[in-house]
Amino acid sequence: MHHPRAILFDLDRTLVDLQSFTDYARALQDLTDLVGAGVHAEVPDADWDAPTLSTMAILVALAGDSRWSEASDLVAAHERAAISRSVAMPGLARIDEELRGLPRAVVTLLPETVARATLHHHGIDMDVIVGRDPLIPAKPSGAGLVVAAQSLGVPVDQTVMIGDSSWDHAAAMDAGAAFIGVPVTEHAFGPGVAVAPSLLSALRRARDGS
Repeated sequence: MHHPRAILFDLDRTLVDLQSFTDYARALQDLTDLVGAGVHAEVPDADWDAPTLSTMAILVALAGDSRWSEASDLVAAHERAAISRSVAMPGLARIDEELRGLPRAVVTLLPETVARATLHHHGIDMDVIVGRDPLIPAKPSGAGLVVAAQSLGVPVDQTVMIGDSSWDHAAAMDAGAAFIGVPVTEHAFGPGVAVAPSLLSALRRARDGS
């Protein structure tokens, strides 16, 4: 792995656990009421609960659909409601120290406004946040990573993505970024994926190009 010129982070369950406190079962019901039960996309499996995976798959499937913004807003209401109960992942308070001035960005499935509010709640600043957006294909596409790298003024192939899920890994591979996983469960990644036991150990490994 090269010495990176920037670090890209997933947010949920990588920096902050919002997912565990978001009622994605209700969000999924809201989506189903809006678009029906037949909307789906072929997406990677993930070690998320079924409502979370289904909710995100529907939003991916609705890309380019006139109902996307309304659907995203329905889900965002549940995500926003969870911010005050969200929990920082271990080591979050030390990432500025560990980054040592490296540019950083967040690429997340959350809307930018929700992501920014979540990070603000936990006292974390990011140079760039690329969130759920109708004009940027969501992970598992690598488009958001490319946008983040461009915003930082760094080639995406000179960045490292740190994330907790198979969707993060797929996005990094699609974009041409290096990847280090921080698994929350033993089923997060298949064989051959570089992983670290914690956020800080992943950041040190990424920063040092090891």
